[in-house]
Amino acid sequence: MAHSSFAPDAVAQHIVAWLQDYLAESGMDGWVVGVSGGIDSAVTSTLCAMTGAPTTCVEMPIHQAPDQVNRASEHIESLCARFPRVRRSTVSLTEVYDTFARALPDGPDESKGLAMANSRARLRMTTLYALGQRARALVAGTGNKIEDFGVGFYTKYGDGGVDLSPIADLTKTEVFALAAHLGVIDAIQQAAPTDGLWGDDRTDEDQLGATYPELEWAMSWEAAHASLSDEAREAEEQGLAWRQQEVLATYRKHHRANKHKMVPIPVCVIPDEIRQASA
Repeated sequence: MAHSSFAPDAVAQHIVAWLQDYLAESGMDGWVVGVSGGIDSAVTSTLCAMTGAPTTCVEMPIHQAPDQVNRASEHIESLCARFPRVRRSTVSLTEVYDTFARALPDGPDESKGLAMANSRARLRMTTLYALGQRARALVAGTGNKIEDFGVGFYTKYGDGGVDLSPIADLTKTEVFALAAHLGVIDAIQQAAPTDGLWGDDRTDEDQLGATYPELEWAMSWEAAHASLSDEAREAEEQGLAWRQQEVLATYRKHHRANKHKMVPIPVCVIPDEIRQASA
């Protein structure tokens, strides 16, 4: 949750300096950012543009809703007008996605459509890296703190596949505050957050079962009570309002289910006594 003392100007300057330092150390030439028409990609692309390095803003529609396409296009147009080293790239992936979907074998979908929704994000990741490598540019991630480290609301090897994450230590509320400070277009600031992966009008709140401020509260509550025993924590929970208990349960459900996205890939370590065992 954004604190009343949140300082967007200082935060923006800090992130831009961090990006400039990282780019210089990497030896690469610029940035590639996927722009969806949402608040996170708008803020990330603006911060990248503020570094002064070449920044490619990429639209990658896949059966996209017209309002999402329009917001993304308007945002990129605004950035191009403000920053001379920003350029637009549009790669329509609808035909690629449809061809991929037809190539998959027929059979039941136990994921209830999630596999193909995530495939959209993975096709976009592949596109960003193709463009990035061609331009000697780094792929800037657009995930925020609650999505990346709280509920894991992103696609593994999709929008989670990036070179660096400029806004991943900011809550969604702070991202909105930063967007207002940076002059992100009103249409994006006023739009309900959505991942745009389903081809319909469902919002993040519809999928998550809670608002971002509620989930931020739950993440903060968990951190503040992490050192308590199970019994003490349960006692504290009993004193919460019914909706707060419900939000905590929702947060924990998503966190448990998506924990695999937030930890390093498991490696099977071979003990020396097995590795060196005689046949």
